[in-house]
Amino acid sequence: MAMEAHDIEALLREAFPDAQISIRDLAGDGNHYAAEVIDESFRGKNRVQQQRAVYAALQGRMDGPAGELHALALTTKAPD
Repeated sequence: MAMEAHDIEALLREAFPDAQISIRDLAGDGNHYAAEVIDESFRGKNRVQQQRAVYAALQGRMDGPAGELHALALTTKAPD
């Protein structure tokens, strides 16, 4: 079953309560999303570390072919 954008945001909000989070459904199919997460906790971390933190926040929803979330294009950064 596909995830809804608000479900993705809720998971991310648990891990990054003060972040600016934007979720877009890229294909209109509920399977291909883009997320932008801007959070102070990313300061000083490289892109891989930032994205690993986001994937961890998704609590396994992207794991393997049976994952609820098929594709997520990520943009992560610390606030300006």
